[in-house]
Parts: sequence; C-alpha cells; structure tokens
Amino acid sequence: MKFLPSQLLFFLQNKTTRRNSLLLLKFFLLLVGITFLYSVLFHVIMLYEGRNFSWITGFYWTLTVMSTLGFGDITFTSDLGLSFTLLVLLSGIILLLIMLPFSFIQFFYAPWLESQEKARVPRQVDENMEDHVILTCLDPITINLVKKLIKFDYQYVLVVPEMQQALELADAGYRVILGELDHLETYENLQIHKAALVVVTNDDLTNTSIAFTIRELTDSVPIVTNADIEHSRDILEFPGNIRVFEFTKELGQSLARRTLGLSRGANIIGNFEDLLIAEAPAMRTPLEGQRLMDTGLRQKTGVTVVGIWDRGIFEIAQPQTMINSTTVLVLAGTVAQLEKYDRTFAISCADYSSDAPVLILGGGRVGCAAADTLAENGVRYKIVEKSPAVVKKMEEHRIHGDAADIRTLQRAGIDAARAVIITTHDDAMNIYLTFYCRQLRPTVQIITRATGERNISKLHRAGADLVMSYASLGANAIFSLLQPDEVSMFAEGLNVFSRVVPAHLRGRTLAEAKIREETGCNVIAIHPDGEELISPDPQLPLGKKDTLLLVGSLAAEQDFDENFG
Repeated sequence: MKFLPSQLLFFLQNKTTRRNSLLLLKFFLLLVGITFLYSVLFHVIMLYEGRNFSWITGFYWTLTVMSTLGFGDITFTSDLGLSFTLLVLLSGIILLLIMLPFSFIQFFYAPWLESQEKARVPRQVDENMEDHVILTCLDPITINLVKKLIKFDYQYVLVVPEMQQALELADAGYRVILGELDHLETYENLQIHKAALVVVTNDDLTNTSIAFTIRELTDSVPIVTNADIEHSRDILEFPGNIRVFEFTKELGQSLARRTLGLSRGANIIGNFEDLLIAEAPAMRTPLEGQRLMDTGLRQKTGVTVVGIWDRGIFEIAQPQTMINSTTVLVLAGTVAQLEKYDRTFAISCADYSSDAPVLILGGGRVGCAAADTLAENGVRYKIVEKSPAVVKKMEEHRIHGDAADIRTLQRAGIDAARAVIITTHDDAMNIYLTFYCRQLRPTVQIITRATGERNISKLHRAGADLVMSYASLGANAIFSLLQPDEVSMFAEGLNVFSRVVPAHLRGRTLAEAKIREETGCNVIAIHPDGEELISPDPQLPLGKKDTLLLVGSLAAEQDFDENFG
C-alpha cells in the first residue's frame, strides 16, 4: 500500500497508460451496450412467443448465456429465439472469455505491474540527504566499496540508467536511483551539492561525460575516477576531478614490487604521520626458518613486527611465531628503521643470476605495468601472451603461446624463473595457472592477481604466495579519501586504524586493557599530546586524550568497536 500514491501518479502522468485506460473504458462501454441491446431483444422475442419477463430477468438471462453458465431456467421455444440464443452465446465467448481477459491484462494489469516495479526504484533521493556517496557504476571495485561504506555508516546511492538492471540491483539490496548518467536532472535529483564524494568508474568516455555534466552543476563536490588508458588521465583531470586513479597500472606495479629480487624488501602500505606500515615477504631472506624471538629484528633495525600473513591467514605476531617461506611480515617503523631493515634483510637483484627471469603470465595492462616496474629495477622478465597483437609490442620479452601449455612455459624459462606473476583478469584462469605452476616448480615464488575477493582464499589454496586484490586496491584507495585515518592492506583485508582511547580504558595500562586478547587487534603506537610512541611499553597508562593506532583483520576491528565502543 505504501507505493499506491506513486503508482496512481504514474497512471495519471504516463500518456501510454492514459491511452490504454481510455481504450479499456471504451471496451467496457461496448460490452455494456451489447448487454443492454441483448436484454431488449430478449424482451421483444419473449413477447413474440407470448411471454413477459421483468427487465432484471432480461439482464440475468443475457449474462448467464454470454458467460456460458446457461442455467436453463429460462429458454426460448421458437426457432427465432433459439437462433438469438446462439448469437448471444457466441458473442459472449468472444467478448467475455477471450477479448475481456486479454484487454484487461494488456490495458490495465500489465501497466499496473509496471507501475509497481517502477515505484520500487526511485528517481530522486530525500531532499534532506547530505554527505552521501554517489556511485555511477557497479563493478568489483564499487561492490567492495559499498561494503566499506555500509560498515562505516556512510549513505550511498547507485545511479542506474536501465529499469531492469535497477530492479535487479534493488532486489539484491543496493540503494538504487534510476536516471541517465549524462543528464543534469539526474544529479539535481541526487542532491549533488550536498554529496561527500562522487565515484565514477565507468569507461573513460563515459567518465569524461559524467564529470563534465556534474561540473555544470557544481565545482565543489569531489569527483574520483579511474582511467583505463594512461592517455585518458589528462583528459579526465581537466573537469576538475580531485583524483584520477589508474588501478590496473597500480595493481601491476604492486605485483612487481613484491617480486623476489627487487631492491626494496619492505613495501609501504600506509602511514600515520612519521609511522609507516609496511609488508615484507620472508621468502629467501635470513629470517626464513627462524622464530621471531630469535631473529633480533627489533634490536637490529628498530622496526616492530605487528603481525604476519601466511597464505591469506593473518595472525598477531608472537615471540614463538615461526617464520617460513610463505610468511609475509607486517612491519611498523619510521623511514630510517625500514631502510635499515632493507639493508639488513632485503634481497637485492645481485642475489640472483641475471639469467633467472620473472615470468609474467598475461600481457594486458596489468602485465605491462608489472613488466615496466621490473624493467625499471633491472630485473629480467618474460611475458607469456596468446594474443599476437599484444605479443608484437613486447619485442625481445615476448613469448607467444598459451600459459597453460607446459612447452610454452618451458620456452619462457619456468625451470629457472625466480618468480611467476599471474595477471589475467579471469580468476578461474588464475587459479588454474597458479596450481599448474606450483606443480611444475614447488619452490618458485608465485604472485597472482584476484579480481573478486571471494577468490583470494582459493588462489592461496592453489599455491599462491601472495595475492593482490584488484577490487580491494580500488575500494581502499577511494575509501581513504573519505576516511584518511583508515589504512587497508588491499592484498588480504588487513586494516590499520586509529581510535581515541575508550572512556573505561583511561588510566589503565595496555597490559590491563587486554586489547589483543579480547579483540585480536595489536596496538602499534600511541599518540599522547601530539607525540608518537611507537611500540609502546605495555605498562604505560592510557591517557584521556591519547589516540591508539591498531592493526588487525576486519573482524578484529569490528570486535574492538563492539567491545570498547
């Protein structure tokens, strides 16, 4: 019933519906007229046979015969009367049993259902809505972003131009607004002047059109977009977009930076003032095979190990934690401390033979970006690609063939490769290639891309050492513009976040608060009165104005908020 006013409004405003309703009314008037005519003829013929009935009886007989009920309590005896009965019966079959249902469905019921469907998808937001996020496309990045927006209580609306798609997304639980992406009216209905952010992740041409449309209404609302092609970046920046990302390029660079042999061992994933958060693979470093307490890592470098990843599973670092080839250390420290870590533990290109290449499976934009990063660091690579057009651009680095063919991989040098980077956009293919390469080379480092987050665990199970999520990379980069005090490891879903000390923890020490035991989060720094204490003493009392810097999984962060408010 709550949609009844909007449905009636649809009927009153829609020209096609008004025309259909008029046609249905004319049909009903025709039906009433024929019924009245048959009733009059019924009286005439009955008088011809010498009988007289009331007008009610005439309508009763006409309707029972036309509807084929035919009770038989009133019948004609003459041939004229019987012929008239056949005429009424046949016309009733055509008008009541055939034309009436189809006319009703076509001119009333179907439009009514359409109005109900359209009423479910609004064309404007509440005029009081503000600080909301507007999305113009639903893709892996924005699907992941929506989850974060919901988690942190941000309002959002998704603009969809097609009714059927809008209905499907509304049924899936998304907050959908129906509207054309290049119409000013759409963004006026979205209260664009009050929006906190507009996220435009369509293709480059559509992104440009949307940005210019929005800028006709407002110059102040922040717009963030993604450039598929590097040459589109300058064009997309022209309408005043606050940030133009190249997520495929950034993903390729991130994959390459995690390859064994690059000069930097610790990859920075976020910072809070002077404190940097970094991740560092332990494979083939002096740390491999040792317990954390035996490495002397903190004494030698000053960095703190706040957690470890092992094939997609995050754990808080403990003194007895064993470091193996699949371990990725999550480090916290200053620039100087991380540089000292690199000098002490990182593997440089010199540790590898110049003939040991890095194999890149897939020559798309991600693969090319990874290749460029490796080339900048002097690392030899080979790209395996099936498409002749792509292979032609790679010159001496190209290997034309199917990466799922052992002969192609052998020609590329799989037997001597230091690492394999899998970059195709098909997660099913990435899982297959990961498992295949792991069977061929049990000890080779395998880094792979995941488009959907649900496939990260599958890729680890297939044998990947590191998995970079395209969806998480994009979503976290965009979300950081809304909430800069939240840093996410887009590879796996680890968050580094800050919280003011809860009221009931003030005056208590970190040891007494038992934050790690109750939530799984690790306190890596405290900000008291503008200072920054990295790896604070467990016996340090928590002050009223202190800010905690914590690291933990998404579930651990949620537990912290639930337990400590």
